[in-house]
Amino acid sequence: MSRIGKLPVVLDKGVKAALADGMIRLEGPKGKLEARVHPGFTLEIADGKIAVKRPGDAAGERALHGLMRKLVANMAEGVSKGFTRVLEINGVGYRADVKGGQINLALGFSHPIVYQLPPGVTAKVERQVILTLESADRQLLGSVAAEIRGLRPPEPYKGKGIKYATETIHRKAGKAAAGGGR
Repeated sequence: MSRIGKLPVVLDKGVKAALADGMIRLEGPKGKLEARVHPGFTLEIADGKIAVKRPGDAAGERALHGLMRKLVANMAEGVSKGFTRVLEINGVGYRADVKGGQINLALGFSHPIVYQLPPGVTAKVERQVILTLESADRQLLGSVAAEIRGLRPPEPYKGKGIKYATETIHRKAGKAAAGGGR
C-alpha cells in the first residue's frame, strides 16, 4: 500500500468537506475548491478526516493512490491556510506594480508588460521588486508564478530577470574573466 496514500487527510477547524457526483468540494476561510475524484477511487469523510481508498492493487492504481491523497491534502491546506509564492525581480529599472487584478511589469523591454491575474490569485508588491502571490489553489499558484517568471527568466551572467525567492542562480564568468586574449 502507498505510504502517502494510506495516511488520512486531517481537516482543520472551519473546513467543510462534501462529496457529490464524483467531485470533492472543500470550503474554508481562504476559499472554496473542488476537484474530480479519479474513477474507481473512493473518499471517506469521517471525524474531520478524509481517507482515500483505491479500487485494487494494480500498478497504475498504486501509483495514483498517493497522488490522489496529496491533491486532497493540498486542497485542505489551501482552503484553511492558503499558499504563497514569492518572486524577486533583479535588474536596473526592472520593477512591478499591482493595480486591481493586473500586474504591470517593467522588464527592460521597449514596452511595459501587463499580466492579468486569474480569479483566485492575489498579488502584493514590496519595494517594487518583491512580488508575493497568494492563492488557495496550489496548482494554479504554481502555474501563475511560472508564467510570470517565464516573462524574463534570470540570466546566468548578471542575474537579471525574475526568479523565485528560494531559487539560486548559478553565475557564469563573462568573456573578460575567461582570460586568453591577445
